[in-house]
Amino acid sequence: MEKAKKEVLLFYCVEAEDLARKVAAQSDFIKLQSINWRSFDDGFPNLFINNAQDIRGSHVAFLASFSSPAVIFEQLSVIIALPRLFAASFTLVLPFFPTGSFERMEDEGDVATAFTMARILSNIPISRGGPTSLVTYDIHALQERFYFGDHVLPCFETGIPLLKQRLHHFPDAEKIVIAFPDDGAWKRFHKQLDHFPMVVCTKVREGDKRIVRLKEGNPAGFHVVIVDDLVQSGGTLVECQKALKAHGAAKVSAYVTHAVFPKTFMGAIYSQR
Repeated sequence: MEKAKKEVLLFYCVEAEDLARKVAAQSDFIKLQSINWRSFDDGFPNLFINNAQDIRGSHVAFLASFSSPAVIFEQLSVIIALPRLFAASFTLVLPFFPTGSFERMEDEGDVATAFTMARILSNIPISRGGPTSLVTYDIHALQERFYFGDHVLPCFETGIPLLKQRLHHFPDAEKIVIAFPDDGAWKRFHKQLDHFPMVVCTKVREGDKRIVRLKEGNPAGFHVVIVDDLVQSGGTLVECQKALKAHGAAKVSAYVTHAVFPKTFMGAIYSQR
């Protein structure tokens, strides 16, 4: 017997509106909902969840974007409010976990803000259906799953299937090599890409500079695709591209799930094109 599909009420933040509309267009069972994102004169949020009475007994999802500290508080306010409206279940979709790369303490006094964010999200109220499902893509370190409390069930997804689909449609698909800029990226993704030849790079310090060097593999004559979970400044990608070209790569492309790219660093990327 075919399992009946459940209707989902999808709420979203301002930045995610276009994506939310694209998601809703994929299924008649996803119903877009709206929130009035207003502010008081002092700048603090003045929020209103429209048609809140429809949430009772419904499956609810919220598409978030923690793109800057300035927008996190207002979204957290809604995230905490939604399951308290007697939702049958609550799913938080946070495509990019922004503090994920700050998961370690190297010196006493370092603050692991990945843990801080996980603790905050762990306080989302339980809905009628149980703990909140948190969906995020290519989080920086898989062990961050254990930073969350029992009120949140983290579901770690990946964009790699989309990359593989794209690579197979390249005209030079038979000449593609996957490159990882460091051992961390290799550990994170190599099992999902093990049918491609691979190159692994490593970062070494020379004085005040961090240089990328080839550790293993042969890129000579191939279209090399660098794969990583995120890019901030783009410096590692640029240095990796230099190392691969120096070892004979015919062409170098790059894939990252999360391209943060602060504006001040974009020139370094374009200058290498």
